[in-house]
Amino acid sequence: MDTVSVNKFRDNLKNFVEQVARQHLPLKVTRRSGEDFVVISADDWEREQETLYVLQNSSLMKQIAESSRSHAERSGYSPTNEETNEILGL
Repeated sequence: MDTVSVNKFRDNLKNFVEQVARQHLPLKVTRRSGEDFVVISADDWEREQETLYVLQNSSLMKQIAESSRSHAERSGYSPTNEETNEILGL
């Protein structure tokens, strides 16, 4: 994560905001007196919140683990050829 001072951030606000939105990389802004803060695009923020929700939801994590296990063992559901064709629009 790149870091800039609050003064540099303020002087180049538009450029830094465009960079964060375009590159999808957060930017840490440091302040001499006070806590630092991070600038992140709205899309990235929403994605991070969704990820945190899934990670904190034990039921979803169990479902993911079970799905991963059954996939590795090849013991999960396998669609028929007709179902595969329908899914793929063939």
